[in-house]
Amino acid sequence: MSEALLGKLADIADGDHRIYRVGNLEVGVFRQQEKLFAWENRCPHAGGPVCQGKIFRRVEELLDAGKRSLGLRFSEKPQIVCPWHGFEFEVATGRHPGDPKMRLRAVPVAVRDGQIYVRAPQ
Repeated sequence: MSEALLGKLADIADGDHRIYRVGNLEVGVFRQQEKLFAWENRCPHAGGPVCQGKIFRRVEELLDAGKRSLGLRFSEKPQIVCPWHGFEFEVATGRHPGDPKMRLRAVPVAVRDGQIYVRAPQ
């Protein structure tokens, strides 16, 4: 794998993301609470540009012991929503909330001297 310089860390605000082209690969880089996550911009469902989707906090229904609704709340975990078919993936893990086997393909990412680098397949 070769390493590619993407740009300055300061160009991505906390909670934001950017999409970069590295050779033939598009990579989405997400900044969440000072951590970076990088994913191949390809949805495992149907190949859509998943990293171009909106970021939302998943809505969860709270249930009591008898499975009665206690109301709704927003999850603390931001989700990427694929613009093609609405498949959701957790930003931090790349996993689909309903099927943990369905996940985004990770791209190794690092920050050195304020610059973002990824290791992309050659």
